[in-house]
Amino acid sequence: QVHLVESGGGLVQAGGSLRLSCAASGRTFRSYAMGWFRQAPGKEREFVAAISWSGGSTYYTDSVKGRFTISRDNAKNTVYLQMNSLRPEDTAVYYCAASTQGAVITTPLGYVYWGQGTQVTVSS
Repeated sequence: QVHLVESGGGLVQAGGSLRLSCAASGRTFRSYAMGWFRQAPGKEREFVAAISWSGGSTYYTDSVKGRFTISRDNAKNTVYLQMNSLRPEDTAVYYCAASTQGAVITTPLGYVYWGQGTQVTVSS
């Protein structure tokens, strides 16, 4: 069992930055690929970024490439999402998720454990 807790969300102006953190419990964290997803009101949950168990592979949805960076610290059981040059369309609840596989996965169906989400609001 893995318990995930996100933090770092908030209100920011367009062009600003936020760093989301996801703290995980459980000794098996370091063997799991991790992902960030987001869901805006009235929309389906969408993939944002993912990182392999070692951190050696990352993948991003096109709309955040060059602006967002996913990273992990396995010693701290934490995964991060650095978000720069934020846009109003980035406004959503952001969710951290853990896959029991080690490789990068972009579909929500590949993730077993989910956090409760953290709100990110970008004002124009």
